[in-house]
Amino acid sequence: MYRTLGKKAFDITAAFLALIVLAPFLLLLAVLIRRRMGSPVLFRQLRPGLHGRPFVCFKFRTMNGARDTEGNLLPDSLRVTSLGQLLRSTSLDELPELINVVKGEMSLVGPRPLLMEYLPLYSERQSHRHDVRPGITGLAQINGRNALTWEEKFAYDLDYVENCGFRLDISIILKTFLAVFGRKGISHGDSVTMPRFTGTKN
Repeated sequence: MYRTLGKKAFDITAAFLALIVLAPFLLLLAVLIRRRMGSPVLFRQLRPGLHGRPFVCFKFRTMNGARDTEGNLLPDSLRVTSLGQLLRSTSLDELPELINVVKGEMSLVGPRPLLMEYLPLYSERQSHRHDVRPGITGLAQINGRNALTWEEKFAYDLDYVENCGFRLDISIILKTFLAVFGRKGISHGDSVTMPRFTGTKN
């Protein structure tokens, strides 16, 4: 019952209340981003949601628009600003996704919404991560974040899909605060981004 009805009601209610409580802080972050990086403040990107259906995901902007001499955007690692690095490492850039939760496109807890281009690269089993709505946080985020391999992340995602429940969600939410404030899971040379997923090797 929770998985089919209660989860969405809990998500929307909790996200709506969080947006109200956090509104002054979100406004402050928006002002800082506007002054340091200019417009736009929000980063919008198409991501796969429930059953792989695309939706526009909202995040705080963390990168500038620096380009090379030929007009091509520089690699992400060279465009992430110091403020953007802080936002990513503390997961504060994810807070606008509360809007996606209120809209019913995301959940507070679930597999992270990845890139649309990854959809054809999943194995049949990995594709089941889209059997639930994507989440702001999940089992992978409290068990290593970017310190995990893609295969390990997907294993946690599937574990969540198979065992989704209210008590598990509450436990993950509480542990997320500990993981974020403890700055756990930052690896890959202190990078806050993962290498691109290119498919699972047999």
